[in-house]
Amino acid sequence: MPKSAPSASPIFPEPQIITTTEALAALCAKLVHEPFVTVDTEFVRERTYYPELCLVQLGGTDDVAVVDALAPGLDLSPLATLLDAPECVKVLHAARQDLEIFLHLFGRLPVALFDTQVAAMVAGYGDQVGYDNLVGAITGVAIDKAHRFSDWSARPLSAAQIAYAAADVTHLRLVYVALRDELARAGRLDWADAEQAVLRDTTLYRPDPSTLWERLRPRVNNRRVLGVLREIVAWREREAQTLDLPRQRLIRDESLLEISANQPATAEALARVRGLTRGFAEGRSGQGLLGAIRIAKALPEDDLPRAPRRHEGAKPSSAMVALLKVLLAAQCEMHKVAPKLVASSDDLDKLALGETDIAPMQGWRRSVFGDEAQALLRGELALGAGPRGIRLIRTTSSDA
Repeated sequence: MPKSAPSASPIFPEPQIITTTEALAALCAKLVHEPFVTVDTEFVRERTYYPELCLVQLGGTDDVAVVDALAPGLDLSPLATLLDAPECVKVLHAARQDLEIFLHLFGRLPVALFDTQVAAMVAGYGDQVGYDNLVGAITGVAIDKAHRFSDWSARPLSAAQIAYAAADVTHLRLVYVALRDELARAGRLDWADAEQAVLRDTTLYRPDPSTLWERLRPRVNNRRVLGVLREIVAWREREAQTLDLPRQRLIRDESLLEISANQPATAEALARVRGLTRGFAEGRSGQGLLGAIRIAKALPEDDLPRAPRRHEGAKPSSAMVALLKVLLAAQCEMHKVAPKLVASSDDLDKLALGETDIAPMQGWRRSVFGDEAQALLRGELALGAGPRGIRLIRTTSSDA
């Protein structure tokens, strides 16, 4: 059960500002020998495809550092060495964007990761709990988030910005220790590790451009149209990376859907697409886009994609899905784990339709929810209301 610590504010070391390679190397050489180090980043991404790293915050036992990643001449390679160290656990909160930055910078992901947001879900602190809420729940300290939307690329940094950035790795040390100990007592460290395994998959941060078209959810079944959409979405991804521009700034999803339907063959026709300019259509990017359209139009029929599979045929009983939702909430309440971590709405639909090759029927999720869900579907389990919440009632007949 989540518990709050006394609300007295802990005392942390004063943050040091790192602006030289020598100072960063000395700090990382010290931190690498610690059992764990807390890590966070501040970045801006409104104008670029890749996040522009502005700060890296590091927290150790006796050190709190704010690394100015924009400092002239600063070489971040000592940080890569620290992130590579297998004996030093790197603790982050909601780590995906931070890890994407490190993968882009260093060509590899940090090792020995611990994501406190994932761990908090396993420990029952709710779905995707924010850092400030988690710090409050565990330490009783209120985090000031007034600088959350700062322009971290602007210099000089204010004292308030530095204090805000440092707070993201100081309180995180207390959160990590509390969560680690709580999960160890509950025998759930392996649960957390299993959930964090996905963070170590580089395809999470570098998706295959040829698969991104499905995210646009096209409402057509024409395979030629889908083939054009696949090619032009992949072209946009590669072009956005080359130009380091946000995808939507280069060309919006709505324009790509229109292009896939109309399949313009000339710059003049391309310029008539809503959201595109003549300058774009006649320029290098426009010619590349037209080339992608030509490639797709020349593909053999067998090489064209099919529409993404949607729920077809039998529909699950809405009443049965509702019962499964109640059971999921009850089981997760009893086991003190976030429901979103155990089963999605799509999982519940599939369970109600009799599918078993899904996440809730595997690993620890099966013992928390999957087996009981199957018992409910077989009529061997009923749900009742009691003074302390939902009661599970074992039935004597599969016809119940």
